[in-house]
Amino acid sequence: MSATESKTPRSGGETGSGGLQRRALGVPDLVFFIVAASAPLTAVAGGQAATYLVTGNRAVPFMFIPLGIILALFAIGYAAMSRHVTNAGAFYSYVSKGLGKVYGVGAAFVALIAYNSMQLGIYGLFGVAFGSSMSSILGITAPWWLWCLMCIGIIATLGVLRIDLNARVLAVVLVLEVLIVALFDLSILAEPGPQGFSLLGFDPTIAFGAAAGATLTFCAASFVGFESAAIYSEEVRDPRRTVARATFIAVGLIAVFYAFSSWLLGIAAGPATMVDPGAMVEAGFTAGGEPDPTTVLFVAGAERLGQIWGTSASLLFATSLFAALLSFHNAVARYMFALGREGVVPRAFGSVRAGSGAPWVASLAQSALALTIVLIFALAAADPVLTLFTWLTNLGALGVLLLMSITSFAVIGYFRRRPETGLSRWSSAVAPAIAGVLLTVVLILGVTNFNVLITGATDAPLNTMAVVLPVILFGGGLVGLLVGSLLKRRRPEVFAAVGEGANAGFPQREDK
Repeated sequence: MSATESKTPRSGGETGSGGLQRRALGVPDLVFFIVAASAPLTAVAGGQAATYLVTGNRAVPFMFIPLGIILALFAIGYAAMSRHVTNAGAFYSYVSKGLGKVYGVGAAFVALIAYNSMQLGIYGLFGVAFGSSMSSILGITAPWWLWCLMCIGIIATLGVLRIDLNARVLAVVLVLEVLIVALFDLSILAEPGPQGFSLLGFDPTIAFGAAAGATLTFCAASFVGFESAAIYSEEVRDPRRTVARATFIAVGLIAVFYAFSSWLLGIAAGPATMVDPGAMVEAGFTAGGEPDPTTVLFVAGAERLGQIWGTSASLLFATSLFAALLSFHNAVARYMFALGREGVVPRAFGSVRAGSGAPWVASLAQSALALTIVLIFALAAADPVLTLFTWLTNLGALGVLLLMSITSFAVIGYFRRRPETGLSRWSSAVAPAIAGVLLTVVLILGVTNFNVLITGATDAPLNTMAVVLPVILFGGGLVGLLVGSLLKRRRPEVFAAVGEGANAGFPQREDK
């Protein structure tokens, strides 16, 4: 590897010496990354459908309203911070500058666990979903892990290419999956289910009357990914505006889209059917003879829109997961890059590829980790959905809630020491404080309902992993705090660079 001069690609941005690809992404590109991470088709057809049956709550759609408000409050302080801090480390750098560098390293470790867990867990569902599509469409049958290995290879390739190319791939997949759900929504509006139209889904008394904590936690998981805009702040055209605009647009779109679509999902089968296993079997929403709420969108949609739509929806369910995998892969790679650039982890992770500006070492390391985890679960003959997907994605969602809670208070600390910014008290203190308290409440609900999240039943006996996984998350944060303290005492030059990003003062590496 050798240092090279600064290079400017032929189009779509530029790379400085050792830096990520500059000025490559606009607001639409960033929205694609954010929304793709939440996997709209998967969230509606999978997560939200399951929430009805698991919790017995007929007002799942209502929960997206308070959650949308909470996340909009969070976005106010988050967006304000993004105008003053530009760093691929996002939460890591925000916490470093708002609460102190030791806490920043702790946040970085939580972020690595959270985003890696989300990305690795999704492989389990992808392997099953894509394998099912290939079997029904082409008659090709293969074990779930083989499809995962193929996907890992594709994502590993895209991960070392230009970020704007990744954005275009996500744009195509995202538009198609949103179109599929939109067509489903329109078909239900034209021809509702057997119980007709009902506004029970938006009744707050029902929403908070049945397993409210579990329902709120399940719905919060649907938003994971919206907070990732700041990760790409070094690669957008106008960091002071692009991150804020993309975040607000994403929160609004996700909240409205999910509330509306989950309501129509309930209308398709009937609110009473969605929460009743026996009624679901009677209505034909089953898999292997067992009630399966994740079949509602596909069965009800195919009945109204035809088999071509049904086949397309099945395939796009898998590509929706691919888009989420690619989005989280890029997020993890940039966190590792930020930590490597500043010396918190080996500096090799701070290397970028000449021309594309991609953090190639961090990217390939994440792909290697994905390969390892998939093979471990495959060799253990573990259920890819009930273990790999369920355990790790819920762990990731819990980690993101923890990061958002901490970051809300970091925003307050940052602007309290910088009154010269002239930011209103609402943006710099009040909104972040309210968001921080409410997100902490949701986090506590997530921890106390974690057994429900990973077992899919409100009355299930305590699962060992419901204890082990949160311990890994919070324990990882404590390890990060210890590492930060050790850096402060033993490597003050590295500690001084924590959270400083491209201004850290260390030479950065750009490889051929």
